[in-house]
Amino acid sequence: MTERSIGRSSALLAGGTIASRILGFLKAIVLIQAIGTFASADAFAVGNQLPNTIYVIVAGGALSAVLVPQIVRSARHSDGGTAYINKLVTIALLVLALAAAVATLFAPQLVGLTSSFGPEKAGLATAFAYWCLPQIFFYGVYTILGEVLNARNSFGPFTLAPILNNFVALGGLIVFIAIFGSDPDSLRQVSWWSPSAIAVLAGTATLGIAVQGLVLFAFWRRVGLRYRPDFRWRGVGLAATGRIAGWSFGMILVTTAAGIVETRVVSTASGVDSPSVAALGNAWLVFMLPHSVVAVSIATAYFTRMSESAAAGQFERVRRDIAASIRQITVIMVLAGVVLMVVAYPFGRVMSDTAGGSAGIGDVLLAFLVGLPAFSILFVLQRAFFALGDTRTPFLTTIFQAVIFTIGSLLVLAFVPKDQVGVGVALMLSFAGILQAVLVGILLRRKLGGHARRTLVSFAKDALAALPATAVGIVVFALFGGIDDGSFALSGRFQSIVTMAVVGVVMAAVYAGTLRLLRSSELSDALVPILARLRRSR
Repeated sequence: MTERSIGRSSALLAGGTIASRILGFLKAIVLIQAIGTFASADAFAVGNQLPNTIYVIVAGGALSAVLVPQIVRSARHSDGGTAYINKLVTIALLVLALAAAVATLFAPQLVGLTSSFGPEKAGLATAFAYWCLPQIFFYGVYTILGEVLNARNSFGPFTLAPILNNFVALGGLIVFIAIFGSDPDSLRQVSWWSPSAIAVLAGTATLGIAVQGLVLFAFWRRVGLRYRPDFRWRGVGLAATGRIAGWSFGMILVTTAAGIVETRVVSTASGVDSPSVAALGNAWLVFMLPHSVVAVSIATAYFTRMSESAAAGQFERVRRDIAASIRQITVIMVLAGVVLMVVAYPFGRVMSDTAGGSAGIGDVLLAFLVGLPAFSILFVLQRAFFALGDTRTPFLTTIFQAVIFTIGSLLVLAFVPKDQVGVGVALMLSFAGILQAVLVGILLRRKLGGHARRTLVSFAKDALAALPATAVGIVVFALFGGIDDGSFALSGRFQSIVTMAVVGVVMAAVYAGTLRLLRSSELSDALVPILARLRRSR
């Protein structure tokens, strides 16, 4: 891939992700209108998160780590990799189908493992889980088919399919409200939920994931592929693929164990009008917005080229691509982080109608944002190891992160008041992620060599530019009333959006102007392909 094609691919991924995330936020807002942010919302959050958790354990990390590099290498086969892809996809789909069936069968035990709910709320979470756990299979279909398309440099379908998912799920929520009414203040008791209400809410969520995955089959012929189930698994290098995937599987097990600790600790605060499972999920949705739009878009496009360079033994090109992608990502992540910190409470107000719900989301979001740049850098560094065929090192560093996070979360549970447990856990996640990113960066530099001076100088310029931008942002936010009760910024959803838009534009202008004075080109390097694509679309 050339620099131009990477920029074009990054812009396409970013554009699709922006559309998907906007719909995702709209879906989250409508969900809050339907079931609120406490009690029932926590039960639904646990039931609907389970398929994600189980999918990641079974295949998520392994697929992300293995598929693109191995498919790139398989293109050297005499058939262009067609046989390898069909065999790999057949194995993966069988494993996913089995995992979905077993997980659904053991839904009560999984809910008990991942939450600290009482019997009645655990029963509701289990009812949701029965409808949601089949999502495991469809998450896998989406990842497998999408990563194959990415490896063939077809990035559009992978980023556009979630838009369909959000439309379907959003339609399901509208139907739910039309039939059963809304409950933004979480006044419904757990006993209110009928089988039909559970089926509409959770069933349409699963339907959206199914559409997201299955629609990608329609795009395979565009890259010269046609899937045919193939059970002849000898002779195409699947054993080597399995060994590489094994370390990724271990990494995901460790991550999931830490995730279970997180959910169990946070769910102890459920029902006391403090940030719990649902609030953390909504804050994480906001946190992931800049990461998904920028970091994932840029890193996914570079990942394919890094895999191609590594397969050809061109490690100098791998080093250049790692450094370039990190600089481009970080310059925007720093801006996104400080902007979201300033407008954290207006964002909470957009996500929730209640004062307690919006404040809780804002508090947790601030704690998450501490680790935003490190989170995105870690995403790039891990994929650099995957491109080099090394999944063992990410596994070992994930153990390090999980141990730090688990110890910190247990300390939060023991010493932090219940109404601040969610915030404490989010801070621990940020702290552990920063330490992991530093460790992975040191290990990757030892593996590939090279100098980090330009990247460190770029980091320093980003940090300097963030200072005046933050100061100006705080002043502008204060002019809108700040976080005072009855202020314009927090008086309604529309007012919060207006406040965020004005603060964001002013901070971005100050940040860009300061970077220009500091003679930093990273911001323009990251934005040029996206802006060019927007101009072409007019």
